[in-house]
Amino acid sequence: MQREASPSASPGETPVAGPEIRVGHRRFAGVRTRVLEVGPCTPEPARRRGKRAVKPGRLVLLHGYCDSADTWRPVLGELAAAGIPAIAVDLPGFGEADALRAGPILPQLDAFAAAVLKEQAVQGPVVLAGNSLGGTTGLRAAQNPRLPLAGVVSIAAPGFVDSWLIRTVARYPLPLKLYSALPLPVPGFLVRAVAGQVVPRLLYADRGIADAEQVRRFTELFPDYRATTSRLEQARQLVEELATAYQLDSVKSPLLVVACGKDKLVSAASGRQLHTLVPHSRLLVREDWGHCPQLDDPAEISELLAYFTAGVSRPAARDVRERTSVDDRSVAG
Repeated sequence: MQREASPSASPGETPVAGPEIRVGHRRFAGVRTRVLEVGPCTPEPARRRGKRAVKPGRLVLLHGYCDSADTWRPVLGELAAAGIPAIAVDLPGFGEADALRAGPILPQLDAFAAAVLKEQAVQGPVVLAGNSLGGTTGLRAAQNPRLPLAGVVSIAAPGFVDSWLIRTVARYPLPLKLYSALPLPVPGFLVRAVAGQVVPRLLYADRGIADAEQVRRFTELFPDYRATTSRLEQARQLVEELATAYQLDSVKSPLLVVACGKDKLVSAASGRQLHTLVPHSRLLVREDWGHCPQLDDPAEISELLAYFTAGVSRPAARDVRERTSVDDRSVAG
């Protein structure tokens, strides 16, 4: 497994070696993917609390559409410094993961996420935190009572009250068809130039702080006309699937909803509606964050995730959930 130092220098400064981020490849649900990991290489011994052995909580981090596990690197560095075990993975079809198969996309992500959670749960309570499409995948995982989940943090999950851009993709596919039907392909250099201008505006609260390396990662997903057409069609399919993606009355695990006031893709109203639809959830609205707050403010996001993970991993919290689950089954029977 490759080992990397997490850069901690500001632009123009000499990089300073930071906490180690281990990089490797594994298979989950038949999909070979890349894994970024921090924390002990071997499971930590359980700590005694009273008469019970307590394993530390772990974080599984999922990225959004047209992103990769690299979006979590700044947060992983912060978590490593705090001694919190976490992994970030490339979702199928993105980063270095195997391509998506033909057919519905969300069920493929469900199977993949379930396999990741089951692997990690052997080492301790697992919290799944997802941004955008990763937030959707986390919510869908929370709908499955058979999965070993201590809690979910859903950041800017689409499908509730979305921006004009997502609504346009869903309701008015004509622009996509026109783009695909252009008599001459748009030159690759022009596609990349446009992506380089658009990406910082969509992902960050303030495009002026956009990290050049992060922007480059996104623009590499649109190297030419053909790749862009394929990604746009895939986005249209995903937006259609979002219409029936959620059965939120099945969500029993702790849920933290994060809504971002400067999000240009998923409005803060979407997070507020999700919070309303899952009464036991907690809501955090940050007016100064954009669609990817892990890029805007990795220190704050890592602190938020650490606090939530510690809270839901306590034995008392798990006991309450287990009793509630038993009570629910008794009533249902």
